[in-house]
Amino acid sequence: MSSIGTGYDLSAHQFSPDGRVFQVEYANKAVENSSTAVAIRCKDGVVFGVEKLITSKLYEPGTGKRIFSIDRHIGMAVAGLISDARQLVGIARDEAAYYRSVYGAPIPLKYLADKVSGYVHAYTLYSAYRPFGASVFLSSHDKMSGPELYMIEPSGVFYGYHGCAVGKAKQNAKTEIEKLKLENMTCKEAVKEVSKIVYIVHDEVKDKAFELELSWVGEDSNGLHQMVPKDIAKEAEELAKKSMEEDSDSDEDL
Repeated sequence: MSSIGTGYDLSAHQFSPDGRVFQVEYANKAVENSSTAVAIRCKDGVVFGVEKLITSKLYEPGTGKRIFSIDRHIGMAVAGLISDARQLVGIARDEAAYYRSVYGAPIPLKYLADKVSGYVHAYTLYSAYRPFGASVFLSSHDKMSGPELYMIEPSGVFYGYHGCAVGKAKQNAKTEIEKLKLENMTCKEAVKEVSKIVYIVHDEVKDKAFELELSWVGEDSNGLHQMVPKDIAKEAEELAKKSMEEDSDSDEDL
């Protein structure tokens, strides 16, 4: 029997003869078609960088955010269908608030990632639901655990990472991340590198304009998840643009 064709992709709880769940694969495809999100875990924190495409000249800057604060010490960056991702933001915030109200302490990131991934996985088990078409990064930093970074996939699986990327340019972004010495990098250095990576992988032919969102959690932010200060973010973007111009000039010389 062939797994290609109608019948095996009508429900999220049905396997094809070769063991595939097509609706989960379709959800992954929705994430792959999204604009790129990059996360780097360095020695003193975690940095998020998100490419937010501008699809209209009437678009108001700062809206349609793709980076969220879950708790004071936890940040989330999303890729894929934003409406789906916002549901996961709400679930994560509820879990963090419940843990704090019961135990009187901030929720550990691994515990939160486990809870949210279980919720995501539940939506791949029943014919009445469809999988979430979104992948999310979770980050935190504290004195006991240090910097932590997890990514949850549409299937419900989650892994810890030193650096990761999702979206349509994820492979190119991962290649750039692998060149970095993350264990020796500070957050301020990582902000510049993340900005550079997003500019490198941005497709100027298909997507002419985009807005770069940057956030961090670490020693520079006193353990709080915050958007990167405007002056540091602006400097990082200018360095990224300058680096791109220098690379293009060197290519022309060759």
